Order: sequence, then C-alpha cells, then structure tokens
Amino acid sequence: MGKITASREQLRPDPRYGSLLASKFINCLMEDGKKSVAQTVFYKAMDIVAKKVTETEPIEVFNRAVENVKPAVEVRSKRVGGAAYQVPMQVNRNRQQSLAIRWLLQAVREKKGRGTYEKLAEEIVAAYKREGAAVTKRDNVHRMADANKAFAHFAW
Repeated sequence: MGKITASREQLRPDPRYGSLLASKFINCLMEDGKKSVAQTVFYKAMDIVAKKVTETEPIEVFNRAVENVKPAVEVRSKRVGGAAYQVPMQVNRNRQQSLAIRWLLQAVREKKGRGTYEKLAEEIVAAYKREGAAVTKRDNVHRMADANKAFAHFAW
C-alpha cells in the first residue's frame, strides 16, 4: 500500500461520466501511478456492467454499489482500565466512502484468475444486488458493532 494523500481538494471528475466518485475509485484502483491503466480497467468493467444490468445507467449501478457497501457503524478499540473494548461508533461520510472503495478493491484483488476488469464488473454488480464479498464484509462489521452494543457507553 502506498501513501494515500488527501486528494479530495484536487480531485477532478472522471472523463467519461463526470463523476467524482468514479475518479476517486480510479485513483484507488491505480497502482504505481499508472492512471491510464486504471481508467482502462474501470471503463472496461463499466462496459461489462452495462451489459449485465440493462435497466440502469452503469455509473448509477456503480454509485448504488458503493452506497450498498458503505458501513453505518464500525467497532473501534478503546482501552478502559487495562481492558481493550470493541466500542461501536458511527462512521463519518468520508470514511464510509473510503472503506466502501477499499473493501470493493480488496474483494476484487482477492479473487484469482481472469482480468481485473472482469472481477471488478462482477463485484460491482454483486454489490449493486447487495451480495458479494464487499457487502459480506460490511455486514460482518455491522454484526460486530451489534454484538458489542453493550460497550456503546464507552464511546467518546
């Protein structure tokens, strides 16, 4: 993992859809500063998404997919008197987006075989339908938070 910079101020909308979210996603997808490669991968994935989900614009499918992966709560470790508790906390908007993107990409990178764009398209469609690895990850985070509701009074 390279250093992630606060690129929100200089973020340009992506050329095809004029979407900031897509642009952010492409930046996170990019490795070794190869943006054109990342863009090609993303747009190829979107073309496949367009074929799989015909009733909605592909960028809309992508936006819904990210929405479906965003966590509302997460657990954070908090030390209280020598014991570490997992305290459920609200997740702020920026972090929700970052986590959603990170989990989608993690799900894609964990799959083996086939081109990245095929795996990406598959994961986006799955997330759009509220299934797939990234959504499972979110559900697990929600479940953890639910299980540790008893410690919510330690929230700070």
